[in-house]
Amino acid sequence: MSFFKKIFSSEKKETLDKGLEKTKSSFFGKLSKAVAGKSKVDDDVLDSLEEVLVSSDVGVNTTLKVIERIEARVSKDKYLGTDELNKILREEIAGLLSETNTGEDTEYTIPSLPKQTDGTKTPYVLMVVGVNGVGKTTTIGKLAYQFKKQGLKVVLGAADTFRAAAIDQLQVWADRVDVPMVRQDMGSDPASVAFDALQSGVNQEADVIIIDTAGRLHNKVNLMNELTKVKRVMQKVVSDAPHDVLLVLDGSTGQNAFEQAKQFTAATEVTSLAVTKLDGTAKGGVVIGISDQFKIPVKYIGVGEGIEDLQVFNKFEFVDSFFK
Repeated sequence: MSFFKKIFSSEKKETLDKGLEKTKSSFFGKLSKAVAGKSKVDDDVLDSLEEVLVSSDVGVNTTLKVIERIEARVSKDKYLGTDELNKILREEIAGLLSETNTGEDTEYTIPSLPKQTDGTKTPYVLMVVGVNGVGKTTTIGKLAYQFKKQGLKVVLGAADTFRAAAIDQLQVWADRVDVPMVRQDMGSDPASVAFDALQSGVNQEADVIIIDTAGRLHNKVNLMNELTKVKRVMQKVVSDAPHDVLLVLDGSTGQNAFEQAKQFTAATEVTSLAVTKLDGTAKGGVVIGISDQFKIPVKYIGVGEGIEDLQVFNKFEFVDSFFK
């Protein structure tokens, strides 16, 4: 039971519970139908459970792992009642997520970085990628808000220069959160914007610099070349930038989020994930599958429209809310 000890504040936990409500209702509605009239966990129940997990966007490979674990429990314990299935599922999914050392944060933090060779402070550089429409700009704005709330100095860089709307939308967030933003005209070289943003951030002794990038996936080669160039140019200012490449995925698209994760991880190195829009969908199971399949830590989840509703992903609290 120690796995499920409460670590979020009651307000944060309430937001998470509410954000996962549609997923939970849908999942347990399907589960109830799957085990109706059954008293023990047998092959039929396991087949039905497999369908429930796959249709809840947990993903085929992760579903098979969960089913295998439950099969092992059934063969060991000989008789398991369907009334125990919720508890067993909760334990096995928790066990699956606990196999990685990620998803244990409770607050927005940045690593302590060594100073640059000239003795100046090294800002934490976060490059954000993802297709248009997934909530990328909103995620950046909410991250800026949270980092600023921690007392950190934040600078934004509008390197998605292919759409004027992207630059303007990021400016709205920069104004709302009251943080400086570096921008150029639409059609400018994204790497040039990133360079200017890092230069400006270093000059201002910023703690965090967040760089937005274009969300095109129709040509992976172009995307890869562009992101590689952005990284290379940033390293002229901060030698080990970016410190994190965050891929934003729209959780409401279910399996499409898996596909986007595959495409982006093939095009560029991705070091962390943010899964947004979980509150408006019954597809929250996608977080479990993506976390398990890609071995890339889910760092943040979006569970509401409010500025406070982008949460640090904590696997303990997520599983607890999912199976509450």
